[in-house]
Amino acid sequence: MATFKQWISAFRLRTLFLAVATVILGSGLSIYEDKFNISVFIFALLLAVSIQILANLANDLGDYLKGTDTTGKREGPTRALQGGAISVREMKYAVIIFIVICLFSGIVLVSLAYPYINGTNALILLVTGLLCILAALFYTMGKNAYGYKGWGDLFAFFFFGPVPVIGTYFLHTHDFTHIPVLPAVGIGIISTMILNINNMRDMDNDRSSGKHTVAVKLGLPKSKMYHTILTMASFFCFLSFNNIYEPSPWYRYIYLIFFLTLFKILIGIQRKKGSELDPYLKPTALSGFIIAVVFSICINL
Repeated sequence: MATFKQWISAFRLRTLFLAVATVILGSGLSIYEDKFNISVFIFALLLAVSIQILANLANDLGDYLKGTDTTGKREGPTRALQGGAISVREMKYAVIIFIVICLFSGIVLVSLAYPYINGTNALILLVTGLLCILAALFYTMGKNAYGYKGWGDLFAFFFFGPVPVIGTYFLHTHDFTHIPVLPAVGIGIISTMILNINNMRDMDNDRSSGKHTVAVKLGLPKSKMYHTILTMASFFCFLSFNNIYEPSPWYRYIYLIFFLTLFKILIGIQRKKGSELDPYLKPTALSGFIIAVVFSICINL
């Protein structure tokens, strides 16, 4: 039986920063609109973290069953199933448990909003929540896993960017507006950046395993150009929000300083490949988290 420490390792805690960031960002934007509900914040946080852990466990299970993690060529840290720390049966049970946690927290969130929204919006929330769970499961699981067909970047962008940020904002404010769009797109792009670094690291193994990620399709030089575009696009999304809604005073722009880390990472990855790219994953996720926190503070000063 797997130990607590082994399960914590399987949860991949370094990936949770950005899941938390999306809820902080959506909640910060709701405070900006003078609307905030602590219960929504707590359960949205539980849902975001649970979906990210579910995605990590399902990804571990899917890649292991497809043989992607057992080629002996994988560059990243040894995964739970790959290293034998957790059995396939235990992993399947864990996936089921986190599906239940996601469903529970999602239903609670809809029930909190239900007195203030119509039936159509409630249905949209429920369907969106189910789509998030399915997206977490079928990145690598199943015969038609979308991560193996090059759709991972797009799904990472939507389901770890616009969907949770705008969703959290709506659960607080009960209103769909244009306010959260630019920051939601900006953080979604950072989610894609994390996946791109991960896929550049695993490119050779993925190619030999039939996992056709965007990085595999582009090749390493073009993937780094793609990363440059993503970094600049995220920066301009956040900057544009300020230019449109909060052009002054100057201290509303302080959070942009933390993009320097992402630019430093962009420079750092240019001459790296394979396992040399792994150290850039955590600081990318942490930078996204810090940007979300400091942005939320800056716009509410």
